[in-house]
Amino acid sequence: MLLFLYGTLLDTKTLASHGGHVGLATRLVPVSLPGWRRVALREGRYPTLRRHRTGIVYGALLVAPARVLARLAAYEGSDYRLTRVVVRATTGKTAAHTWIAPGGTRLPWNARGS
Repeated sequence: MLLFLYGTLLDTKTLASHGGHVGLATRLVPVSLPGWRRVALREGRYPTLRRHRTGIVYGALLVAPARVLARLAAYEGSDYRLTRVVVRATTGKTAAHTWIAPGGTRLPWNARGS
């Protein structure tokens, strides 16, 4: 499955730890997701996405085998749902899936969790 990563899983150590494979970060392809914003969840520690007409989220695309997908889904937890999105790569538009949780604020999220 093609996964769009935009938050904590962009950290190479977090991705390796929760994906179960040290080399996962070498498989990441930079992409963007137009029409969305990365925002903080209510507690601010983790991000989610909200639609935003002029927004753009930069992240990465990962080809995730079933084993890796299962491990990452466990890390994301039951609040997040896989959602189909269309990302923009240097080669054009590509359909992918990403985890989105309800309850996003209007506050931008950063890697420090606020």
